Amino acid sequence: MTQFTISIPDNKAAIFLEFMKSISFIEHIDIVENIPEKHKAIVRERIEKYKNNPEAYLEWDEIEKGLNLGQ
Repeated sequence: MTQFTISIPDNKAAIFLEFMKSISFIEHIDIVENIPEKHKAIVRERIEKYKNNPEAYLEWDEIEKGLNLGQ
């Protein structure tokens, strides 16, 4: 599957989401629409922190090994 990341201006987001719904591309858009802006801001902040210092974070497989799950 191919994935794309796009940026939509805030004033065009609703139109874009309606278009995606109209072509049955997005089935559960209500989940995205109901996320409080406060929560979205927290996620954006965390993404920026990662972008500014990616070496401070571990890859999931490293974390999983450290958890020693099922071994």
